[in-house]
Amino acid sequence: MATAKLFLHGVPDSPAIWRPLLAALALGETPVAVPALPGFTGPLPAGFPATKEAYAGWAVGQAEALFAAHGPIDIVGHDWGALIAQRVAMLRPDLLRSWAVSNAVIDPDYRGHRLARIWNTPVLGELFMALSKPAKLAEGLAALGMPADIAGEEALQWANKDKRRAILKLYRSAKGLSFERDWAQDIGKLPARGALVWGADDPYVELAVAQRFAANTGTPLTVIAGAGHWAIAERPQEIAATLTTFWNGL
Repeated sequence: MATAKLFLHGVPDSPAIWRPLLAALALGETPVAVPALPGFTGPLPAGFPATKEAYAGWAVGQAEALFAAHGPIDIVGHDWGALIAQRVAMLRPDLLRSWAVSNAVIDPDYRGHRLARIWNTPVLGELFMALSKPAKLAEGLAALGMPADIAGEEALQWANKDKRRAILKLYRSAKGLSFERDWAQDIGKLPARGALVWGADDPYVELAVAQRFAANTGTPLTVIAGAGHWAIAERPQEIAATLTTFWNGL
């Protein structure tokens, strides 16, 4: 039986961001899970604190369920989903055959992009969320390479106040995007079967971050020239070819 796949999206996205890549992968009968981060497509579950640790624990639960049904899985993450996927790999390598991440890594020297710093700042983050409009978000995402139909779909979900609250809680639990004193301490626990795929022109997490991580850990890096942060949706055929080659080599 084909190895089950778990895809984790990032911020401010939803499972819709994976649609172009899933179509390009044409996984057929392969078991696939593409869950929404809690609070991102509906209300936050009661009592869910929306911290990075809570999301990592939730993702471990998703991986455990797939493992129970199908054995070791391939986990794939983008943006915050990449960070969470790596954390799952650190905590529960027994659940995985492999991990692959796009345009984000747990890096001790990365200090976050401008938006991360805004969301990490009390009052300023709330003001940003109160003033941001779905139409403007759709326009901005499309300008950065996200397919316009998906950008519009993601922007519609911006009306969900729980999603905006969850994003603020998540970024503040990570002090913007600083992992130097916690998750980055466990980089050595990452299983060897990993891969990085990066849009070269990412304005949020520059290519140098991926290159540093690859050099320090020996993780193979595939660079998608001319693509940005959402390379998974912008250049799905190239990403699919990279992942397929990676999986076939395991």
